[in-house]
Amino acid sequence: MNEQQKIALHPSWLAHLVSEFQKPYMRALKQFLLTEKQHSKTIYPPGQDIFNALNATEFEKLSVVILGQDPYHGPNQAHGFSFSVRPGIALPPSLKNIFKEMNDDLGTSNGKHGCLIPWASQGVLLLNAVLTVEARKAASHQGKGWETFTDAIVQVINDQCEHMVFMLWGSYAQRKGAMIDTEKHLVLKAPHPSPLSAHRGFLGCRHFSIANHYLESKGKARIDWQLPEASAIPSFTASSQSTIPA
Repeated sequence: MNEQQKIALHPSWLAHLVSEFQKPYMRALKQFLLTEKQHSKTIYPPGQDIFNALNATEFEKLSVVILGQDPYHGPNQAHGFSFSVRPGIALPPSLKNIFKEMNDDLGTSNGKHGCLIPWASQGVLLLNAVLTVEARKAASHQGKGWETFTDAIVQVINDQCEHMVFMLWGSYAQRKGAMIDTEKHLVLKAPHPSPLSAHRGFLGCRHFSIANHYLESKGKARIDWQLPEASAIPSFTASSQSTIPA
């Protein structure tokens, strides 16, 4: 990114986060990403997809937050939503376990694809702690500033929203969610859905039904976790959103 470029961000988020883009950590992060690109490194997701999670889920419509760690680092996998892949992309192992738990909990199916945009459109924020990664190098952009930015997102949700459900899967997400007020929001914790840990308590956690029961008890709409067929998922673009200087 350079100073002439713009970052597309939905107006509902812009009101809360615009100041973050002027802070030293964000300027350093922008310079890091620019340098990586100058060295011909491939970065996922593509630039226009980095803020998709925010642009697809308006602040005022939030009801659930699912925290991930960092984007998938394989070709064509990451598209700006934690755990999600576009239709036609093979399901990553963690997502397979998410669907297994969802199916066991609710009796639903996954629509034969891994695109979670229908969840985002209902108010589920699919937020990774780190929003970019170098191709084939897991966690390569950790410690570069993204964590500070996404901490600010979690903090503003905690402070400004009521009766949110936070799904914190794995120790990393649980540490990031330590700031959440558990008297004000429902915090659901379980091991990570990775095959290395899912059997330790993620499978059988019933977070999907628990979330819906909580939302309904607070007078909020339940989430339809059943994904439609891939052909019914609209393409998502942030092109119509307002922009702020990068």
